[in-house]
Amino acid sequence: MRRTQKDVEDSARTITRRGLLMGGAMTAMVAALGARMRYLQIDQAEEFRLLAEENRVSVELIPPGRGLIQDRNGKLIAGNEQNYRVVITREDAGDVDRVMHRLAGLIPMTVEEMDATLADVKKNAAHIEVVVKDRLSWEEFSKVAINAPALPGVIPEVGLSRIYPRGYDFAHVVGYVGAVSQKDLDEQDDPDPILRLPKFQIGKIGTERWMENTLRGRAGTRRVEKNAFGRVMRELDRQEGTSGGDIRLTIDADLQNFAQARLGEESAAVVVMDVRNGDLLCCASAPSFNPNLFVRGISHTDYANLTGNDHRPLANKAVSGAYPPGSTFKMVTALAALEAGSIDLGYKVRCPGYLEYGGRRFHCHSRGGHGTLSLTQSLQKSCDVYYYDIAQKVGIDKMAEMGRKLGLGVRHDLPMSAITDGIMPDRAWKKGRYDQDWRIGDTINASIGQGYVLASPMQLAVMTARIASGRAVEPRLVRMIDGKEVPIPEAPPLGLEERHLAAMRQGMWDVVNSQGGTARTNRIVDPTMVLAGKTGTSQVRNISAAERARGVIRNDQLPWNRRDHALYVGYAPYDNPRYAVSVIVEHGSGGSTAAAPIARDVILAALTGGRPPLAAYPKDQHGRIESMLKDLKLRDPETGAITTTDQA
Repeated sequence: MRRTQKDVEDSARTITRRGLLMGGAMTAMVAALGARMRYLQIDQAEEFRLLAEENRVSVELIPPGRGLIQDRNGKLIAGNEQNYRVVITREDAGDVDRVMHRLAGLIPMTVEEMDATLADVKKNAAHIEVVVKDRLSWEEFSKVAINAPALPGVIPEVGLSRIYPRGYDFAHVVGYVGAVSQKDLDEQDDPDPILRLPKFQIGKIGTERWMENTLRGRAGTRRVEKNAFGRVMRELDRQEGTSGGDIRLTIDADLQNFAQARLGEESAAVVVMDVRNGDLLCCASAPSFNPNLFVRGISHTDYANLTGNDHRPLANKAVSGAYPPGSTFKMVTALAALEAGSIDLGYKVRCPGYLEYGGRRFHCHSRGGHGTLSLTQSLQKSCDVYYYDIAQKVGIDKMAEMGRKLGLGVRHDLPMSAITDGIMPDRAWKKGRYDQDWRIGDTINASIGQGYVLASPMQLAVMTARIASGRAVEPRLVRMIDGKEVPIPEAPPLGLEERHLAAMRQGMWDVVNSQGGTARTNRIVDPTMVLAGKTGTSQVRNISAAERARGVIRNDQLPWNRRDHALYVGYAPYDNPRYAVSVIVEHGSGGSTAAAPIARDVILAALTGGRPPLAAYPKDQHGRIESMLKDLKLRDPETGAITTTDQA
């Protein structure tokens, strides 16, 4: 069909109109794109420039050096050593399996170590460094460095790692460091960002934990340029952090070493405290363990050996062990009765070998009895009946009040783990704990440090120091922080009558130095170092009436864990008190035979600053003591090897 002129003109007008519409739309689109480009490139240029810079430049934390821990004389207890290690990054290694097998030909690696490394490599981002092995020898480290061209993605590094050169001696006091756990992070309201660094370590127990904020220091920073894959290309600048503060303890490393050796294979603890200012010169617990194993990652076998040992090497018995104090508690009972006016210094009691109350017999350790005794004689011979008698007069509440005044039933503030409060019971305590009324029988048991009464060797050392000084001296472990002395507040007087304290000291002198004293064989004959003390034996099992009738089974005939605990407390010199000592030997049977000899040797070492002098012992003991000291197994502070004092 032929189109007319009119149709042609109408079609042209329609096309023109559509073209104008399309052109307008295109112009508007171009204008919008232009405006957007102007907005992004000009108006928002600064913001996007900053974003690009942040993607290109990263700020990283630099771990600070951990503070050192030293003994009172500056000997290193915890330090940092160079740690040669090898790391690998997946993005540079390519075939990780092949590289790892090459590496295994240069440095010793077990199948388990290789599998663990490969798992870590696959788990982390490709650019993240994964530690293959640390604590390499210089020869092993050198082999890797020389063969680096054939080991793509493998980098030999030098860092710092915690080391305990006197590990066994200070394991319980200083503790150890370990990798940060989620539990560690959860315990803090606002965790330091450095704690989130891979493999960063913090204190886990002991002084390492409780002085963590001082020892950790402040992290530094570095700005690094990274590529699109997050790989570091270069370091732009660096700001070093601040190393942790150094700490000097009050402990004497040589005395601690001697005490650990003297405790030997026993399950035991010894504490030595300066009665003038509270300095702890020794705080030893045996058996001990090597804290370096925990820093490096302890094996299942080693950990099982520690936890399965019935002598509990992981427990700090000096501060966390709570034991019935036995007869070492008798000074508390006596002072309570004297101060309350329940008895006077001339009070005497007849001991027939038992006290009968309420149809029950409370026995003395001497079945035949001691006869009539004065206060100081009751301490000298450790007569139980004397204290059964006076305890009924004074009552448990006054006894508990005196116990707390002397440092029992109180948690002493020290930077160590698992410090026990002990138990200094009274009427309110039993009602609250067991919803039961206090009984006279409870008081009688408590009077000789049995029943509910529990104390740690640390608390017993504090008690002894307070009796010796007459002041409320507090134990302290930290002597200096970053070269500055930690101030020592003057200990206030106990508020006890001096004549009552003097009677306790005289009784303790008689225990060690008078004929018939329970610790006379453990006296010091040097007049400048005379020792005063008190023995103690605490039962860990009940003795039935039937057993008493047929004869009490001797401790040496019982299994080890059913024998009595052996305790001893003392101080020296008697006329000018310098050091207090307390000893617990778990299941050691007798305080005079197991604990007192250790206490004498350790306090002599403290007084003389070295090996106890033979002249300080009674002449008839010289041969035995010389042999014992010669065979004493000391642990070398540098190598950890055990040698005798004769070899040393």
